[in-house]
Amino acid sequence: MSLFEMYLKLGFQHIININGYDHIVFVLALCAGYSIKELKKVLILVTAFTIGHSLTLALSTLKIISIPSDIIEFLIPATILVTALSNVLPFKSRSNRFIYIVTLFFGLIHGLGFSNYLKELLGREANIITPLLAFNIGLELGQVVILIAYFLILLLTVNVFKARDNFWRIFISGIAVGIAMILLMDTGKVLF
Repeated sequence: MSLFEMYLKLGFQHIININGYDHIVFVLALCAGYSIKELKKVLILVTAFTIGHSLTLALSTLKIISIPSDIIEFLIPATILVTALSNVLPFKSRSNRFIYIVTLFFGLIHGLGFSNYLKELLGREANIITPLLAFNIGLELGQVVILIAYFLILLLTVNVFKARDNFWRIFISGIAVGIAMILLMDTGKVLF
């Protein structure tokens, strides 16, 4: 297995791993705000998110930025909470540019969450560009798998079981709010 393949697989497994469920919950909350007709927009959002966490992964790995992990561990569920609430509250922005920028910013935060894990792995590598690129491509592929699974389930339930699109938006967003609140309370204990 080549170095590229190894880090591609690590990135993919890192995102799909149920132990890293906070990232899965964020991607699902992001998807829940959109219908099947808006799949292209969701793909752009997921890519903006990937670009954000790719930037902070690179900057952190290169030791250009460093933010205490306690703060990042608190901010990650905050991004989930904001994303889930934006799906059900009436203040959702209609501006694509604003949504893409916020999603990119949230990606920056999530990337810092991955950075310690990746720094440990890349500490052994002489050249970090190839592993970093492969890891991020693996993350993006993992997110696309989550997105495809979500929209297939949505398509099935809406077309076969005649569930309303709103049901999934509210259901997934509600679960994401609950998980985010639990994570915020857990991580907030350390900060406050």
